[in-house]
Amino acid sequence: MKTLLMEGFAKRLARTAYGAALTAQCLVAGRRGGDVARPWFGGARAGSGGGPRLKVGRLAQMFGEHELAFNLVYLLSNMPYLSAAALAGLRRRGFPIVLNQNGVFYPAWYGGDWRAMNRRMSAAYHAADRVLWQSDFCRRAAEHFLGPRQGPAEILTNAVDTARFVPAPPRPAGPLRFLVAGRIGAHQATRVTVPVMALAALRRHGVAATLTLAGALDEPVLAAARRLAVENRVESAVSLLGPYDGASAPALFAAHDVFVTLTHQDACPTAVIEAMACGLPVVHVTSGGVPELVGEAGVAVETGENFERPLVPAWEAVAEAMLTVVDRHAALSTAARDRAVRHFDLEPWLARHRALFVQLLRGRG
Repeated sequence: MKTLLMEGFAKRLARTAYGAALTAQCLVAGRRGGDVARPWFGGARAGSGGGPRLKVGRLAQMFGEHELAFNLVYLLSNMPYLSAAALAGLRRRGFPIVLNQNGVFYPAWYGGDWRAMNRRMSAAYHAADRVLWQSDFCRRAAEHFLGPRQGPAEILTNAVDTARFVPAPPRPAGPLRFLVAGRIGAHQATRVTVPVMALAALRRHGVAATLTLAGALDEPVLAAARRLAVENRVESAVSLLGPYDGASAPALFAAHDVFVTLTHQDACPTAVIEAMACGLPVVHVTSGGVPELVGEAGVAVETGENFERPLVPAWEAVAEAMLTVVDRHAALSTAARDRAVRHFDLEPWLARHRALFVQLLRGRG
């Protein structure tokens, strides 16, 4: 117990020191001027672990990251490192602030003090010169929990490199390969258990199908998946792959035929558009931003929205949706790839950032 308390204290001390360093950076670093964007990401780092770090990496590759000589600040709502004082300092000094706004906190998914977390997030939301909502659901949720914005904002969904994420070459006929992937905590176990039950139903009705579970799955989730697979006699058709990174993601998606995501009110999951770019139709629920992404490229299971508790679809309804994909797979696969290329390609996403940065820099000048 003493060790845990010491570790907790050390983490809080490190966070406090990091926040103080970032505040000082906001007050003294930076160099205004010019039409060429020199963004700083407010303490967020690039990496392959999750959408926010992936965004930082893409933008840093295009524009560089300029921690000391920045002329523009780009923030991500998932990484709200800057305090209200730091944001106020940036505004006083005349640096444009852009916020990429994803989801917010509410009881249906967050068990902690969601009001306090939203208050922290709202500082950047209202201080930014421009907000980029990742989906219309993100817009509605932010306006509900963070309050209406007075400044400009627009919807700019996540993007995918459609030259890297591509459909696999045609293969010989075989079982249809369903995929569930992502970071799945114990409180989201139904994202895995419901598809396992649905797969069992399909196989009982003579449908040749398999299910792969990939990603960082908590041990209780893995245990529940194994137990249900054994109970329903489909253990040979259920594979557990474990975590994967950005480098291996294109091969993972291309090795499957259908993506299944049952997350309640997912804001704008990059995995969905990565799957679509690889030609995978999507079985999904009718909540959050996923229906906006998928459109005609998948099959929806009705649930609805609820900010107080997560809504879980019945496995029977998911099995029906999976069966519909089996019957229409060729057409849905083509629609998925076409939709990803038309609406979610990386180049227009980068071009919009480039144009926005120039606009803001000239406006500040």
